[in-house]
Amino acid sequence: MGKTMKQVSLDNGIEKLMIPGSKVAIVQEGNSLEHALLVLTKSGYSAIPVLDREYKLKGLISMSLILDAILGIEKIEYEKLSEMKVEEVMNRKVAWMRENGSFFRGLELSINHPFLCIVDENNTFIGILTRKSILAQVHNYLKFNT
Repeated sequence: MGKTMKQVSLDNGIEKLMIPGSKVAIVQEGNSLEHALLVLTKSGYSAIPVLDREYKLKGLISMSLILDAILGIEKIEYEKLSEMKVEEVMNRKVAWMRENGSFFRGLELSINHPFLCIVDENNTFIGILTRKSILAQVHNYLKFNT
């Protein structure tokens, strides 16, 4: 027999594909690099969102940014981990979308980013949209609609 007819659409928004902010590893811009390194290591992610005290999206921090910040000319300067703050080294250029953004915009942005930060109209962080969830939706669409 043929495929079961299940309608999968790419016209919907991203709400159902998003991982809520309460389930995402984050750090605050005032945290030390040491804290950020611990969160990154424990979470297993290569990069995580940076928020301010009001949960507004401010940037991303990654292992590579932290390592770059503590690498001296002749040695790794471990003491900088406790001295430096996340805001000093974070990447302020973040791939983001509004919570009511289109699936196609998410697909376009995910070409160059493993995840997109999702914010509301006040720039408050509400979650992430992963490349994995976008590709799974495309896969389901192609599987059931071709």
